[in-house]
Amino acid sequence: MDTTGARFMPVARRFDHIGITVADLDLVIDFFVALGLELEGRMFVEGEFLDTVCGIPHSRTEIALLKPPGDGTRLELARWVRPDAVPGSPGAMANELGLRNVAFEVDDLRAAVDWAASEGYGLVGGIGEYGGVWKMAYVRGPEGLIVSLAQRIG
Repeated sequence: MDTTGARFMPVARRFDHIGITVADLDLVIDFFVALGLELEGRMFVEGEFLDTVCGIPHSRTEIALLKPPGDGTRLELARWVRPDAVPGSPGAMANELGLRNVAFEVDDLRAAVDWAASEGYGLVGGIGEYGGVWKMAYVRGPEGLIVSLAQRIG
């Protein structure tokens, strides 16, 4: 028995993945693959495990796992087959509560922003510079996702 009064605090070992629910899985996969991520796998998940974890009985989802170059934290995209997805706020701004963006470092911010624009994805604001170290822009990607693109400049 612990007599010091200290409580056990779990410690995260690593950042494994971030999950995003989408309606058009192919569209969103294509967007992130074009940004340089690699499709690692794609599968359907259903049954007791999913029902228990997500708290939705008789659920079924199709997921895709993407990884950045050189490994690292994964991006999990999920399309719900059963039940239907519930609409979110595709025009949400950075101050709306909840997950607002997923961020990637790029080699050439201008080229990445120009590519996004050519695909129909515009800037949320503009390209900003922070402390002579970073240039960054928010791009409104597929399904309203905010994708933060940053380039180290210093």
